[in-house]
Amino acid sequence: MNQNTAKMPEFLRKIIVHLKRKPQTIPLLAMIIAFLIYSLNLTNISHTTSRIQGYGMGLYGFITMLLSMLSFVCFTNAYPNRKPINKPMFIIMLVMIGIIIFADLQYRGLIHTALTRAENPIAMENYISAAYNMLLTHVITLGITVALILSMPVYAKAIRGIKTSIEVEDNGKLDEIELSDN
Repeated sequence: MNQNTAKMPEFLRKIIVHLKRKPQTIPLLAMIIAFLIYSLNLTNISHTTSRIQGYGMGLYGFITMLLSMLSFVCFTNAYPNRKPINKPMFIIMLVMIGIIIFADLQYRGLIHTALTRAENPIAMENYISAAYNMLLTHVITLGITVALILSMPVYAKAIRGIKTSIEVEDNGKLDEIELSDN
């Protein structure tokens, strides 16, 4: 057995021990992924906003970015270390995620309206298509994040049930250690 294979179980054990202590890491990672999906596509969003110039498009983009960052703050405050959940922050975080989903769907609707209107429709450009598809991906990722947040008590209990203790040979069979200087 090579050295990497021997270290893999220890690596997984450490991850599971961390998840036992902080199961909120799983939805936090999903929230980070959702944030990265949106923020790495801001160029497409801004080009689409400047091309279509729909009513409120810039505001929806601004709201999405602002509340995405603030929802991280609420998330970290909702789950303080080794303390019960902070319910007001938890509710504010869920409301913010709901507003983000609403803003994304409204923005996506404005793109659809601009592409399908009867008079002077906008031609589908690569960046418009990328923004349109990314918004749906962002909404789906946020939905998964909310599902992970709400189902955390279920999978946290399942993770706590995984045995992560290490068996040590000769445990309890040690002779008495003499500390006197004779």
